[in-house]
Amino acid sequence: MVDIAADLSTLCFESGLADDEKKLLYLRARSAGLTFCGCAHAAFVCELIDSLRCAIKRRTAKIRKPVAPGEDDDLRVGILGMGHLGKRLCLALLEKTKIKPSNIKISTRRPELAVEFVHTEVECFFDNRRLAAWADVLFLCCLPSQIPKVCIDLCSHLAKHCLVYSFTSAIPVTKLAKLLGHDYILKPKYDVVSCDTVDVWLSCSPVATALSDPLLIEASCPLTMKGGISLGLNWVCAVLYILLNICTSASLGSNEALLLIKSIFKEKCGDTVQLNAHSFINSSYASSLLSDEPFPWISLTDAQIRETPLLCFLSSSKSVQQRLSAAYKSQMETPAK
Repeated sequence: MVDIAADLSTLCFESGLADDEKKLLYLRARSAGLTFCGCAHAAFVCELIDSLRCAIKRRTAKIRKPVAPGEDDDLRVGILGMGHLGKRLCLALLEKTKIKPSNIKISTRRPELAVEFVHTEVECFFDNRRLAAWADVLFLCCLPSQIPKVCIDLCSHLAKHCLVYSFTSAIPVTKLAKLLGHDYILKPKYDVVSCDTVDVWLSCSPVATALSDPLLIEASCPLTMKGGISLGLNWVCAVLYILLNICTSASLGSNEALLLIKSIFKEKCGDTVQLNAHSFINSSYASSLLSDEPFPWISLTDAQIRETPLLCFLSSSKSVQQRLSAAYKSQMETPAK
């Protein structure tokens, strides 16, 4: 579609701004960048989780009970809130993951406004408790002022292993854990700095096109972010601990868990990520851990606010950081099947 206003400067967004206001235009690019990175990183996490669950399912198929007719064993993703971020997140999941549209549900106060998803199997309704009880991964895309009411709705309805992924930057992960009575929470903490390349984020719309843009994929890579936005290494550690916890909840031995985690990264980047028991847990525990003994359950809240063995390991291993970055770029450049 041709933009008939493309060469008409008087119709541009900037034309109505005073000189003092134009100095703040970088905030527009930064906002677009934060939304893009949030959606891209969330899609990457969901794809990793889904890939690991599928790998576990294949590996244990011979000893597992057959799935009953009508029972869905695929990853179920819930999105609470369908504002600017919630809509773009849903589009990102449909564009960049293999999650079935029927396994994505949205709870919003105005489900009738979900016109973008009418042609898909994504279900929209207004029932936060129903969404919490159903989802394996639950994204909180609501305003900070809505969090107390939302937490009351969700409290006691979340399954123990339901991952809550919060985009509500004003609520610390420790406070959110108390409000929910649930500590399996992942909360990205984006930092912003002044730079001359913030304009890279102005090409973030529409989402479907932006998620395939090599420049934006490169700029949003969690370990090497550009455009004045950065993401702490604790987030990457927490993502890896999520994968470890999935193996623990499946009662997999430590050796088998490490093999499966390394296999999904090798599948994405074509190279082996060198991880061992000492990478994840303290040396004394790792030395006594038997090969068929599961890893201990790791608190995600602690993993995001404290110094962990994995944080120390990743900080000192540039080669592992490079392979994780390659896995992210490969995943984002690959169309969902």
